[in-house]
Amino acid sequence: MDHLVFLPSGNATLTRRARKYSVLSAVVLKWSRARKRYERQGLLVEAEALEQAEKDCLEDSEARARRRERDAERRAVLDVQYIENFAKRIRDLFPRCPPGRDVIISEHACLKYSGRIGRSAEAKSFDEETIRLAVIAHIRHAETQYDKLMVKGFVRREARKQVQNRVNEVLRKWEG
Repeated sequence: MDHLVFLPSGNATLTRRARKYSVLSAVVLKWSRARKRYERQGLLVEAEALEQAEKDCLEDSEARARRRERDAERRAVLDVQYIENFAKRIRDLFPRCPPGRDVIISEHACLKYSGRIGRSAEAKSFDEETIRLAVIAHIRHAETQYDKLMVKGFVRREARKQVQNRVNEVLRKWEG
């Protein structure tokens, strides 16, 4: 395998093309003690295959950049529509929610890569309980002393218990 060159991980297009042009290739792995698993470091490919792949990538780099921009714009539009639909569902379930709060709740709950409830599969189907949980979280932080209790050192469960009556009161008011 001395005739193969190392191609580090990181560029999926280059890796895919180099592997396509290379008759022989090998995945390079390294054991991670911290994670207790093998992690991919890169690929060994033939030098000619890597050169051809780099040439191909240079030739169509502008087209791929334009496609990435278009895809990003499309995802942004879809995300805005998703947040609007989430806010509409909040208005449907909580008709007396103060104006504008539905959007604030939606934007916070649906923040990309946040791991929040608005990004779950249930939220994407606009499940009533999931929407309710997002509203409860907002009320807890915006309408109660919850954050101050947390700063004082309360355990989460105790802080939530302290503010539960106020959360329920606001929920009833917003439900109509």
